[in-house]
Amino acid sequence: MVLKIALIILAVLLFVILVAPFLIPIPPLEGTASPEELADADSRFFDFNGVKVHYKVMGQGEPAFILLHGFASSVYSWREVMAPLAELGTVVAFDRVGFGLSGRPLRWEGANPYTAEMQTDLTMALMDSLSIQRAILVGNSAGGTLAAYTALRYPERVQALILVDAAIYSGGGFPDWVMPLLKTPQLRRLGPLVSRRLLSNDEELLALSWHDPSKVTPEVLAGYLRSSNVHDWDKGLWEFTLASRNLELPERLTELRLPVLVITGDDDRIVPTAESIQLAEALPNARLAVIPNCGHVPQEECPQEFMAAVLEFVQAQER
Repeated sequence: MVLKIALIILAVLLFVILVAPFLIPIPPLEGTASPEELADADSRFFDFNGVKVHYKVMGQGEPAFILLHGFASSVYSWREVMAPLAELGTVVAFDRVGFGLSGRPLRWEGANPYTAEMQTDLTMALMDSLSIQRAILVGNSAGGTLAAYTALRYPERVQALILVDAAIYSGGGFPDWVMPLLKTPQLRRLGPLVSRRLLSNDEELLALSWHDPSKVTPEVLAGYLRSSNVHDWDKGLWEFTLASRNLELPERLTELRLPVLVITGDDDRIVPTAESIQLAEALPNARLAVIPNCGHVPQEECPQEFMAAVLEFVQAQER
């Protein structure tokens, strides 16, 4: 009798694990459009291995700044500082694959376009298309991680780094042991629902990113939620999640001997301020700027203080 009950329980568990995910309804997205339909007047698109990448350019001449946004963000996060940076040289901001108005490929030939390696290759390809030989990479949060990784892979192309509340010590996606589970057919099917749930908390995450949450106006929230108007945004975000991995950057920081500016808000509740201080101390040639009364996105919340730190850093490189 006990064996019979155990077998019934096991059969129910197997049904729940193996079959139930395929029975959960996934409503189709409504009201979505193509990136081209949602583009701004100054939007541009670049083809990278069959994926359309959205970017914007301002200014001209040297130095060139390449702006790399963080997770669940877009070129919108640089809106306050693109024009001031353009007074110093050429500024390029682009949406990483899976975010903003860039493509969300669901099938591809060759390398996975969502991986960190391919996103560094994309950065180089975009620079090539604009005839930019070397650039200062400016990365916020997970974009800072990508900026550092790009400098390690292509040191000859990176003039300097500006790491803004960079997720070097924290972040990197799910633990390695979880990834095979997430890639099962069952969880692949449910992944878009996870993405939708994540974006439904976007307002809370934004409030956590600002020292003063009252600055997260309805206009700012709408700017961030614009990505949810793009076809297949939920599936693309899940593919990006599946491609994420720990890049083990802390062990390689001493290889980054180029000039680095580390910027952080003193009230960063996403990447603790202490981690940015630790990062500046670990890098061989780094400056640190801690902005008072500022959170995780100083380029948005404290743009004047952000630009003052950048200008001082750039001028020091020109001496």
